Amino acid sequence: MKKTVLITGGNKGIGLETTKLFLKEGYDVIVLARDFSTCDVELTQQIRMVAFDLSNTSDIPLLISQLGEIDVLVNNAGIMNSLPQDAYPSDKIEEIIKVNLEAPIILINEVSKGMIKNKGGRIVNVASLAGEIGHPDVWYGATKAGIINATKSYAKILGAKGIVINAVAPGPVETDMLATIPEERKNAIKSSVYLNRFATTNEIAETIVWLATKSPEYINGTCIDINNGAFPR
Repeated sequence: MKKTVLITGGNKGIGLETTKLFLKEGYDVIVLARDFSTCDVELTQQIRMVAFDLSNTSDIPLLISQLGEIDVLVNNAGIMNSLPQDAYPSDKIEEIIKVNLEAPIILINEVSKGMIKNKGGRIVNVASLAGEIGHPDVWYGATKAGIINATKSYAKILGAKGIVINAVAPGPVETDMLATIPEERKNAIKSSVYLNRFATTNEIAETIVWLATKSPEYINGTCIDINNGAFPR
């Protein structure tokens, strides 16, 4: 039977590459995003694009109830503001917490209901190296640390019910988000990795799809670092 994957932020960057790989795997793909102008995927019956703002967290339960059964959830959507910790507007704090942490947790709660009923499912959360070593955008690092913790917590809650949930923690990746990182910091990061380059979106997406489809079920509650040996500078 054909399976369905729900990918948040599957319209660009890592999410778009993940969308393309799942389509190649033969999955029906539902993409949640605010804007699809950069989503260069051919529209077919295999893909469904749903315009939705994840900061509207109270609307998530109703949305999920309308999407049908979901076999795989990829919590990929996230934002980073790159603002100093002592000049972070309250509205920006609220937004980043909602999009990066609250929305993924609510999505897990809602999607896992069907997975429990079907006695199986997979969830992959996209965290970040920032959640492990800290980040100049304090709220970004804090929300990503929260996603790593939530992954481990939900593995304890859902693992015995047949649900496999893991996370990936990439270092900097060749996406639009790189534009928010100062050049000096980018150079420092490059010099700290073995290959002197950033990750490609495909390298992250391939790991996500592996965790969502083929990885052993004993790998559960794990966060896979994808940073080529990067360390804090």
